[in-house]
Amino acid sequence: MKQMVIISGKGGTGKTMLTASFAALSKNAAFADCDVDAADLHIMLSPIIIECHEFKGGKIAIINKEKCKSCGLCFSVCRFGAISEKDLVIDELSCEGCGVCYHMCPQKAIKMEDKVSGQWFISKTKYGPFVHARLDVAEENSGKLVSVVRQNAKSIAEKEDRDLIIIDGPPGIGCPVISSITGTDIVLIVTEPTLSGIHDMARVVELAQHFKIKAFVVINKFDLNIEMTEEIEEYCQKNGVPLAGRIVYDSKVPEAIVNKKTVVEYSDGEVAQQIKNIWEAINAELN
Repeated sequence: MKQMVIISGKGGTGKTMLTASFAALSKNAAFADCDVDAADLHIMLSPIIIECHEFKGGKIAIINKEKCKSCGLCFSVCRFGAISEKDLVIDELSCEGCGVCYHMCPQKAIKMEDKVSGQWFISKTKYGPFVHARLDVAEENSGKLVSVVRQNAKSIAEKEDRDLIIIDGPPGIGCPVISSITGTDIVLIVTEPTLSGIHDMARVVELAQHFKIKAFVVINKFDLNIEMTEEIEEYCQKNGVPLAGRIVYDSKVPEAIVNKKTVVEYSDGEVAQQIKNIWEAINAELN
């Protein structure tokens, strides 16, 4: 079983659009949306949720009012302003779960409890099984939630004898991205022909090379700036990064998204054929 992850140096380059199209083109794959901070692959895959699980990504302090003597020490040691001075009530959104108040309380009136930070789901789609998640507002530990999503996708893929796991990864180079690409077989980097697009792509290429994962580049909307497209291709050639393909700008792409359909199912034009060609190229590498 192989694992392929589609990522980008920044948001909005079209990686989810490409992932959804790959899902439609695949024959025996499982899917995972690891962009848990802003998950949107479900919009185009239209999943039916089978299981819903709580994700507990951190701790939160709880004060036992019966034991509390209102000495105020917890308020004075909290560096996040999470405890009110007047009534010593903990603000759940401000509490970072560091545990300082728990250790300093002379009455042992504070305990640390697991905090529900989001949910993760096992779903079915017409393309295959799908594992996805939703991180609650202002919550952290998305890298840990990514690991949960990937572990369950792998378990389901093994159980159902799937050949491939297609992962929609998050943008950037942070912890969630590292959790998404670790142990995968291929990284597909989606970029666009802008100055920031080249810069952000280079950072992700370096990250993939650091983890010794084979990386490919796709240039989305390449025809909007041919000069920048040529710069990206020159960079890829100099750094030994194969170019998997180029995709033209086409109004059919946003139309497909608005209609909650994959591009290759919504259109049979040039953009759909280019995506199919990229899929075939990546498939050949995987096999």
